[in-house]
Amino acid sequence: MKLRVGIIGATGYTGFELLRILKNHPYTQIAYLGSRSYSGKLTEELFPFTIDENLLEEIDANKVRERCDILFTALPSGTSYEFVKELGNLKVIDLGADFRFEDAAVYEKWYSKKLVDYDPGKRAYGLVEIFRDRIKQVNVVGNPGCYPTCVLLSLAPILKEGLVLKDEIYVDAKSGVSGAGRKEESEYSFCEIDEGTKAYNPANHRHVPEMEEQIKKICGKRYHITFVPHLVPMVRGILSTVYLKTDLTSKEAYELYLEFYKNEKFIHVLKPGVYPSTKWSYASNHFFISFAKDDRTNTLILIGVLDNLVKGASGQAVQNMNLLFSLPEDSGIDYNPIYP
Repeated sequence: MKLRVGIIGATGYTGFELLRILKNHPYTQIAYLGSRSYSGKLTEELFPFTIDENLLEEIDANKVRERCDILFTALPSGTSYEFVKELGNLKVIDLGADFRFEDAAVYEKWYSKKLVDYDPGKRAYGLVEIFRDRIKQVNVVGNPGCYPTCVLLSLAPILKEGLVLKDEIYVDAKSGVSGAGRKEESEYSFCEIDEGTKAYNPANHRHVPEMEEQIKKICGKRYHITFVPHLVPMVRGILSTVYLKTDLTSKEAYELYLEFYKNEKFIHVLKPGVYPSTKWSYASNHFFISFAKDDRTNTLILIGVLDNLVKGASGQAVQNMNLLFSLPEDSGIDYNPIYP
């Protein structure tokens, strides 16, 4: 018996990536695709390369409850929350921000939207390698943002051991343009993006409170993140460079991370002196982390890479689904990166 899966927002980049993964998942069947803009159309009409046809339907809570065992919501922030409340105990994985925060006031401050009767005890933050036990206990999972996934996986081992000397952590991150979603604005057009790199929302990005809240959950202490993201002229991928003060050498950091992630199939700890490329994780659920130490300033440099649409979004969402239904955690996402 296969899981009956629904996706709302199936025509966006993350929604369509979900559809691609789930069609090849050994334990799932597509039962419902909801779309606000394209209901009544076939996926083949919008994406002629999709091979088989799926009908996009109006977003309807009754249809979801009747047809689905689990629903993925890939909608803009502020859209999923009220809809999910109509679904009762149905298992839901939200790829937006509506279920990521413990403190609704933090969400409301940064997203300018109110979550009425928000109960953080009924959901989990879906960073599988860190919060696996908690995720198994809930029906609603807030899938992490792509940048926070990269940064938090880079930081978790050293934070848990209390080996960061100062409460200030600096992050320089670079993302492919698909991280901005399917947009028609001129600033995301080929002529504006190609052969150029630019920073956006420095020191004021919505992922900052998400990272800081989860860091406190990981280690019990508040750290301040200075975060500067950049758009680079590629389709997929994130590379995050994290700077922090510690007495660890790069070899000691390598050994710490190797032990911490020893049972994690999708986490790859690289030896000191080996630095990852976004190409290494392209179109896959794999994450790579490496280290360098600036002894002059006692600064450890962590370099992490992942695919923003897979491990940073849809692949991680499927990993969460597998966990919720006690399936092999790598089901449907056990494949190598595309290379070159």
